[in-house]
Amino acid sequence: MTKCGIRFSMAIRPDADPEELQFAAQLGVPCVYTWVRPEQRTVEHLVRLRAAVESFGLELTMAGSYDLGKSDRIHLALPGRDEDIAKLQAFVRALGLAGIRHTTFTWEPDQVWSSPPGVTRGGAVTRHVDLDEMRRRPNTHDRAYTEDEIWANFAYFIERMIPVCEESDVRLCLHPNDPPVDALGGIPCLIHDWASYHRAFALADSPYLGMEFCCGCWLEGGEAFGNILDGIRHFQAQGRIFIVHFRNITSPLPVFDETFLDDGTMDMYQVMKTFCEVGYTGSMTLDHTPRFVGGYAKGAGTAYAIGYMRALVERAEAELGG
Repeated sequence: MTKCGIRFSMAIRPDADPEELQFAAQLGVPCVYTWVRPEQRTVEHLVRLRAAVESFGLELTMAGSYDLGKSDRIHLALPGRDEDIAKLQAFVRALGLAGIRHTTFTWEPDQVWSSPPGVTRGGAVTRHVDLDEMRRRPNTHDRAYTEDEIWANFAYFIERMIPVCEESDVRLCLHPNDPPVDALGGIPCLIHDWASYHRAFALADSPYLGMEFCCGCWLEGGEAFGNILDGIRHFQAQGRIFIVHFRNITSPLPVFDETFLDDGTMDMYQVMKTFCEVGYTGSMTLDHTPRFVGGYAKGAGTAYAIGYMRALVERAEAELGG
């Protein structure tokens, strides 16, 4: 943990590979998170996973399930919705019994939308987004959906999930749509601006729904999300920031590439300093990153980012007198 309280985190595979855990310990991150496979959503597996993580002096802060966190059956009210909600309820109960206090979801029933890959500094392959190209694609499902339908489906879900989260002491971390636009593939994007987060929180009316504050998505959204530093101050004051994704991009929509932290449109020092100023003490992880070349790809992006993030915090602490 840094002096200002931010706890850096990194992803691990759900089988808790000892080398990964040792790598995390060597980087000095106190936290890790993972996405489990369907057969691993049991108390038994989660307890074993947590024990393996803690044997390296680390904390397992979040475990998610891709198939439930991005279930089109839940998000679009398709056949099987109640069955998937019941599976997620059971997963949350298992997380609570295993002592894992956060899980993540995105109201994104198809994909993280991307265009063909781009390149950034030094020819590193990276995620590229061209909104005009993506808008020309066909619907992802059998028809176009309305915004009212998507919000009604979210309300249906929240009504059934929040009581289970409160009973289990497990917080739901809502990630924005990526990219955050009005609609893609015939499906409205639930969380695409500042106001939509407020609407989601009002529907839940519970401290157990909060944000996975994604710096990258916030910067992608431009005017719709507004000034990122103001957003940090506002939502931290409300106690809504549970997890932070630290990422930089080349420009706001309609076209952007993901970049190394020191090479984008945002001065990430200002972002880090603001998190220190407001007293954020949750976990913070590198989000997406360009891919280093060849054999340097494995672990290099994480190590580079953590070192850079640590330097930003130390600079902020020195400036703020922390």
